[in-house]
Amino acid sequence: MQAVTVSPKFQIVIPKEIRKTMGIVSGQKIQILMYQNRIELIPIKPIKELRGFLKGINTDIKRDKDRV
Repeated sequence: MQAVTVSPKFQIVIPKEIRKTMGIVSGQKIQILMYQNRIELIPIKPIKELRGFLKGINTDIKRDKDRV
């Protein structure tokens, strides 16, 4: 776990190792949310980049008779 410092403008720097691992680049949008007394940062990926990320998922699921 790494610690960062909040600047007087309430800014933080995401450590290089985390940026590299998550593929975060300069100018990229990041969603921020508060969950159970913590802050979570979620990188927003371009929709084209998400194409095919569910490839190979099992789509054979049992459905209720009224859900066809």
